[in-house]
Amino acid sequence: MLRLLRLAKIASVAYRFGLDEFFAPIDAPIGVVARLSGRVFAFRKLDEPRAVRLRRALETLGPIFVKFGQVLSTRRDLLPPDIADELAKLQDQVPPFPSDQAVAEIERAFKRRIDAVFGTFEPAPVASASIAQVHLATLPDGREVAVKVLRPGMWPAIRRDLALMDTGAWLVERLWGEGRRLRPRAVVAEFARHLHEELDLMREAASASQLRRNFADSPLLFVPEVYWDWCATNVMTMERIHGTPIGRVDALRGQGIDIPRLARNGVEIFFTQVLRDGFFHADMHPGNIFVSPEGRYIAVDFGIMGALGDADKRFVADVFLGFFQRDYRRVAQALLDSGWAPETTHRAGFEGAIRAVCEPFFDRPLAEISFGRALLRLFETSRRYQLVLQPQLVMLQKTLLNIEGLGRQLDPQLNLWETAKPFLERWMDEQMGFGALRRGLEAEAPQWAHLAPQLPRLVHAALAARAEDPTARALARLADEERRTRRWLAAGVALLAALLFVEAWRWLG
Repeated sequence: MLRLLRLAKIASVAYRFGLDEFFAPIDAPIGVVARLSGRVFAFRKLDEPRAVRLRRALETLGPIFVKFGQVLSTRRDLLPPDIADELAKLQDQVPPFPSDQAVAEIERAFKRRIDAVFGTFEPAPVASASIAQVHLATLPDGREVAVKVLRPGMWPAIRRDLALMDTGAWLVERLWGEGRRLRPRAVVAEFARHLHEELDLMREAASASQLRRNFADSPLLFVPEVYWDWCATNVMTMERIHGTPIGRVDALRGQGIDIPRLARNGVEIFFTQVLRDGFFHADMHPGNIFVSPEGRYIAVDFGIMGALGDADKRFVADVFLGFFQRDYRRVAQALLDSGWAPETTHRAGFEGAIRAVCEPFFDRPLAEISFGRALLRLFETSRRYQLVLQPQLVMLQKTLLNIEGLGRQLDPQLNLWETAKPFLERWMDEQMGFGALRRGLEAEAPQWAHLAPQLPRLVHAALAARAEDPTARALARLADEERRTRRWLAAGVALLAALLFVEAWRWLG
């Protein structure tokens, strides 16, 4: 019954904002129904553009649909540009839930009263979003902390909305031929996975701890410490940070921060996370980045993280270097070798299409270019050449767009190409030079140390097994006979040659 009521509300919101317009052009039963609905409700006043109406509809449907719109905005390979741009504006700032509920969640997690868990606890939250809110507190020993608490009672609504989204995606795939290529059910599944990860604060705490370890003693990035004894699935406690939001550029200048250098450091932090560690903060918008008084980045909110394997890191570095060096054949080859493009792809045409997208963006300051437009053009190319985008790189695309926004805000004259190129070249040298060989040998040394003492025994066992195998014995006999035959033939040839030499000598003499 609750699912039917929720479906009725979704239908009423879709009607109010004219979302049937999105399906009207489709040459399928779903399009026929949408066109009929448009005629029946022709009296509606729909003055706003379709993208704005879609954004407002998602905001009306609540936090889960807002989150879905945010994830969908990263898939510019699937969306028209106007919709992707508008969905990127979605914000999940919502009113906080009552403080007594936050206290109840903490007490339920630790099975103690709040005053036995923390030395002090501020009831008024300092930040609130669709998934959780943050309170300031102190530990019993006086250390200042920030406490993140999940909104209570979210799971039933989340499961219901995810089920409805999956049903809608299934209908799109079944009723629209192009729907299978767009893979809407895969997009919903991807969203559900990210949502489940965000709702497990122990997982977020582990991600923060890993990132802190990766940048231990780094002069570029600071990650607050996790206090594990005060963490649970629905509560996370971290060191309280003191810094200036990175969006307050005038305040940073007033503190004497070198803004162009800060912008360059942001680029280096991004590539260090991606290429050195294969583990990166995938939600680096200005609200999640602060700056310390000495000019070091401070990261918060680790609910969305990205990970790349060794093959993915090499692919990303190869593609970036190809772009920076304007070696479009290298870029095309990397895309083909990675399996993104079909084997039947016309390579020369593919290389030319990439050149047409990227060449206009070089030798310009960041103020004059947009990676969003470049990515959009690349995705249009991907559709033309039937490229299949790998899901593990979707978060990387999103993070790159965040970096563009930060760089543009800090230093519009920043040239991202020139800033990143030396770092990429140095990384490639480290991966393919003598140092990479040495690290590989060091990584394999424990395995060799384990196997080396066993080699004599393993060789003896292999030889014994071969000797006991009838087939192996028969093959060994044939090999011995062949070797004897070859020796006799060689001796015969040598004797014949000697006789011919003697006869020739006598004839000449």
